[in-house]
Amino acid sequence: MNNKLIKWSIAACALTVAVSCSKKNETAQSVDPKSADSVNVSQLKPTGATPEWGKTIKPEMQAVMEKLASYGDKPIETLTPEEARKNHTPTDAVMDLVKENNIAVPAPKVDTTGVNINVAGGKIHARVYTPKTGKASYPIIVYYHGGGFVIADLDVYNASAQGLAEQTEAVVVSVAYRLAPENKFPTAHNDAFAAYEWVVKNAATIKGDAKKIAVVGESAGGNLAANVSIMARDKKIMIPLHQVLVYPIAQSDMNTASYTKYAGAKPLNKAMMEWFTKHYLNNMNEAKDPRISLINANLAGLPPTTIITAEIDPLHDDGTMLADKLSAAGVKVNSKNYDGVTHEFYGMAIVVPQAKEAQAYAAEQLKAALK
Repeated sequence: MNNKLIKWSIAACALTVAVSCSKKNETAQSVDPKSADSVNVSQLKPTGATPEWGKTIKPEMQAVMEKLASYGDKPIETLTPEEARKNHTPTDAVMDLVKENNIAVPAPKVDTTGVNINVAGGKIHARVYTPKTGKASYPIIVYYHGGGFVIADLDVYNASAQGLAEQTEAVVVSVAYRLAPENKFPTAHNDAFAAYEWVVKNAATIKGDAKKIAVVGESAGGNLAANVSIMARDKKIMIPLHQVLVYPIAQSDMNTASYTKYAGAKPLNKAMMEWFTKHYLNNMNEAKDPRISLINANLAGLPPTTIITAEIDPLHDDGTMLADKLSAAGVKVNSKNYDGVTHEFYGMAIVVPQAKEAQAYAAEQLKAALK
């Protein structure tokens, strides 16, 4: 495992960010039994001026972005995918802030195991988070991480997946779909559905209730989660009871108001989105495919949907446009925007108050759907 991912995995798991999950044995390890609730994360203060690209940024969010900038990595859009995967991530920045500010990291409330899933052309891995409450059966959430279909992995997004399991008391299956450019469109989309189909058929083997399944995804993963619901509908297998889409990629026009206003934002900017698109798609005409441009897909009959957006994010308008299109198609939609935060804020609950609020909001929606 990449050293950066090991460090992040130790520091940034769960809603309150709690444990590490080794890829080798995927056994949760306690870092610090003390409660993080006693720590006032609002004490985190930025050291520099408010950035030009985000004048409304909250101080805790700015502190994370300053830490990320301090590593001096080259911009992702100037790198090869192999090089980009070695860059520090926002999760590394959170981890360092946790250490530097002596923020307590609570013990895990879940156990983790790994499963391998057969897909067209090979196998993919998934990490299964099971609450430690000892029940015979739990609802299931299938989770898809972000990274533009090109970078990141289960470790980078461990905090989000484990937070879901701990807050909803559900089994969470976090899917390591294959990445581009080694695996071009629609590989990630097909892997995402294959993993969902595996969960439906094998729920009992992971202490899951096959009648109570939801999907959740962030960014590129939000796009995948919505596509899973569409494919389930079209293939006439069980449709998820709910979907939570966190700042999803939902359309291909990079000249929306939020793309224009936050073209230079961090940690995601317009140039990075162009880079992701180039590496995932076989050609740029595929950007109009309804699997990429969800706002042009048939959205009728999809499950009730929760959409979470960030103010300082090129993808902000993707989320609002998709919410409008879903509502127009007769889908029940609840959406919430969080001011003063950037793309990738959702997994930062241990240092960013808005992330804690957003995770609690998503958990509330999921528990209501899966009860």
